[in-house]
Amino acid sequence: MRESVTRETIEAVWRIESARLLGGLVRVVRDLSLAEDLAQEALLAALERWPGTGVPNNPGAWLMAAAKNRAIDQLRRRGMLDRTHARIQSDATNGTSADRHEIEADSDEGVDDELLRLILIACHPVLSKEARVALTLRLLGGLTTDQIARAFLVPETTIAQRIVRAKRTLAEARVPFEIPRGEDLADRLPSVFEVIYLIFNEGYAATRGKDWMRLELCEEALRLARILAERVPDNAEVHGLVALMELHSSRASARLGPSGEPILLLDQDRSRWDQLLVHRGLAALARAEALASPLGPYALQAAIAACHAQARSADETDWKKIVALYDALVEITQSPLVELNRAIAVGMAFGAEAGLELIDALTDEPALRGYHLLPSVRGDLLSKLGRVEEAYKEFGRAAVMAQNVRERELLLARAKACAGETGPP
Repeated sequence: MRESVTRETIEAVWRIESARLLGGLVRVVRDLSLAEDLAQEALLAALERWPGTGVPNNPGAWLMAAAKNRAIDQLRRRGMLDRTHARIQSDATNGTSADRHEIEADSDEGVDDELLRLILIACHPVLSKEARVALTLRLLGGLTTDQIARAFLVPETTIAQRIVRAKRTLAEARVPFEIPRGEDLADRLPSVFEVIYLIFNEGYAATRGKDWMRLELCEEALRLARILAERVPDNAEVHGLVALMELHSSRASARLGPSGEPILLLDQDRSRWDQLLVHRGLAALARAEALASPLGPYALQAAIAACHAQARSADETDWKKIVALYDALVEITQSPLVELNRAIAVGMAFGAEAGLELIDALTDEPALRGYHLLPSVRGDLLSKLGRVEEAYKEFGRAAVMAQNVRERELLLARAKACAGETGPP
């Protein structure tokens, strides 16, 4: 019984400490794959020893010490091998030696730096978006390749290959394992924000599969954003990102019906929104607003989410303010998807005819071709205008395009409702 409890404790400790451990080891050995191996060896040592000796008072420090000792042995062996072949590797000339004292001094940085380093490595812009997402979840989320594959509904081999290629790309590009400072750090952060928000969005509205939401991805993205906000507290956009995800997450329990079916924003029971997350989101948005003017894209999206969070009912939503926020967001992003969302807000603020006019102007936009939400929104506006036969066709088109089973069912139900008003078209 005690052994099983200890094992559960070790798993919990690993979940908390693994990213910090990896971040510290990468700084020591300057090799991502080797750092992972060393961390796993430290975990195995804990699984062997702690059931007999008990969990240490500071388990994270114990794991780091165990891993560092193995790192020292590894680097000593490397040094001997180099001397045998009369080669001096660049790591040695850069100050990475096998001397125990030097290694400990070199790697004894703050926890903030260790985690920030790992986030910046995993989200490095030299990697593709898909590779950054997979590597981030593997290194910082502690998820296995199988868990990541199941979350994104792709074969496990695909995720494994992405991770392997990502590590190889980082090595071939000679990506430094140092934390950039000042403007260099600011230039790297947008890549990090993008990856975290990609992970969140896939959890919040899954692009494919049987489930509309995958809450574990939302939670993981929010955890990473909170960590990042602690590491770069003077960056307004990171607080905007946290605010955006906190406010969206507050709706999670109201977004699904009893059978897992989607419930759209205007139909949700707002009493089920998590007020603690709303409060945290509004506080994070206030921090972003205090740090920057004008607001960046994540903070602007958070401000839009705040309009919904502060409205006691759908009818009380300040749609004109939301349109103004979208105006600013379109100007910054020049994104057709943002323009689509703005058209929805215009339809709510100024009538369906005004919204439909904007939607019709987007129908030839290449970036939205094949995107199911364009005909879905058009169908909604047509339905409000009483043009139900046209709405039926648009919902049908959207259902064909949708890859998520739950979303497709919702669109087919809306098409069926339109058909019911006039008889089958």
